Amino acid sequence: MEKTRRTFIKKSGKLTLGIGLLGLSACGSETNNETEEEKKDTNTKEMETTKELFFQISLAQWSLHKALGIRGEKKMDNLDFAAKTRNDFGLSGIEYVNQFFKDKAKDMEYLKQLNQRAADNGVEQLLIMIDREGGLAEIDDKIRQEAIENHYKWVDAAKFLGCHSIRVNAFSKSEDPEAAAKAAVDGLGRLAEYAKQANINVIVENHGGYSSNGAWLSGVMSQINMDNCGTLPDFGNFCIKRDGKEPWEGNCVEEYDRYKGVKELMPFAKAVSAKTHDFNTEGEEIHTDYMKMMKIVKDAGYKGWVGIEYEGDSMTEEEGIRATIALLKKVGAKLG
Repeated sequence: MEKTRRTFIKKSGKLTLGIGLLGLSACGSETNNETEEEKKDTNTKEMETTKELFFQISLAQWSLHKALGIRGEKKMDNLDFAAKTRNDFGLSGIEYVNQFFKDKAKDMEYLKQLNQRAADNGVEQLLIMIDREGGLAEIDDKIRQEAIENHYKWVDAAKFLGCHSIRVNAFSKSEDPEAAAKAAVDGLGRLAEYAKQANINVIVENHGGYSSNGAWLSGVMSQINMDNCGTLPDFGNFCIKRDGKEPWEGNCVEEYDRYKGVKELMPFAKAVSAKTHDFNTEGEEIHTDYMKMMKIVKDAGYKGWVGIEYEGDSMTEEEGIRATIALLKKVGAKLG
């Protein structure tokens, strides 16, 4: 980065639509004398500005994974996510990751607390991203069946929380893409049948392996052809093959074109993930052309939530989230 984080945040504040982003970035500073009422007023204006865009901005919980204790010292609790999203970033939609409450899917008292926290802060619980419950495209029938059943509790939890979807993984160890696709149609289809009873969508993110091949995943969706089975296009997860043994292990050796992939997945999209890593001094994401990407989203007729998923290391998580908010608002305003 050419400038310090403080300089960048000052500069990114210019990218908002007349909203005091500098005030937001200073929320935790000792020199900030803003009252609680002033904070609420600022965040209300942030939310009103977001509603003027063709999409609404939500926050994916993975953006705070370090603060929540993964790859970093735990500084916040999962129960505080709704308040953090609303009070610190002025956003009104949240996307959970099951890893942060992995043993609570059937804990009704805990889920009631999540509901209460969301209601208290005027936040809508949108979806739960499910990991480590098995690949729904595994060709071994027994393994795939176990993965399907592992997700049932999360469908039920999503319904209780008022979410519209669970995000699942179409992982497969098979080296045969056609066999994996056939298994995915079965696995996703059968899980979607269960979820249909709860009025919950089963959505697949391009999340490594075959699922990061836009043509493969869109083909699977076309074969399933169910209203409650769709996609969650992520702007950055298009690595098809890595040199490690596990899906996220090692360096990427084969990558799918991200713009082509998002365009192929958007007809089935029920959510969108705005992945960011690094920004230049003008506030642009250096790995993804956001104007080009968000035009693809708009041209597909999408008007739903776009979830921020900051994964960079060059800024703090909070700085990265605010930079992504600024970028989305700038691009959204230009696209009209």
